[in-house]
Amino acid sequence: MLQPSTVRFLQELGKNNNKPWFDQHRDEYQAAKEDFEGLVDSILETLVPIAPALAGLKAKECTFRIFRDVRFSKDKTPYKAHFGAFMGEGGRKCTGAGYYLHVEPGKSFAGGGLWMPEGPRLKAVRQEIDYNFEEFSKMVSSREFKKYFKQIDGESLKTLPQGYSADNPAIAYLKMKSFTAGTPLADKDLTAKGLVSKCERIFTALSPLVDFLDRSAD
Repeated sequence: MLQPSTVRFLQELGKNNNKPWFDQHRDEYQAAKEDFEGLVDSILETLVPIAPALAGLKAKECTFRIFRDVRFSKDKTPYKAHFGAFMGEGGRKCTGAGYYLHVEPGKSFAGGGLWMPEGPRLKAVRQEIDYNFEEFSKMVSSREFKKYFKQIDGESLKTLPQGYSADNPAIAYLKMKSFTAGTPLADKDLTAKGLVSKCERIFTALSPLVDFLDRSAD
């Protein structure tokens, strides 16, 4: 679980997203960061049985920097008001599918999948879905999946992807450019003793999708 002070820090950062405030509270940031990394390390241990490729991976390799890149953004606030970690092979630099934890008061969630893959990888995923749509459909409609995830999310093409027709039974998925799913975490979940176990159950339910998406790269 996370310490209440970590949640409070993120709440206050959301209200005071500026460098002077952050500099005055840098010690609190460091404590919150280490607390989040400790949580991620605990979750990684639970993931190894379902994702052996994550063995040996450390939280520091998975967590994203809190500093925003504002060079090309209209939003010039310098910090993210959340902590995030992507747990895939290679950590946050993974280009394949994996598991994601987002901690932001009022907006926390656990989930994962494959986000905005490059052209060749996207083409391979679409082919995998097209060739194995019965398997894919059963997977995303299974009781285990539906317990935590309402649907597969992702931005979709407005036109048909090249090589596929409108009457393809998988066309709604074939038009997608990302394949992700997530389930909310309440603020009370973040500081509850069962947080790691809850994330383990969520990620276990997601693992068939992650494995399917990664299979397309083989």
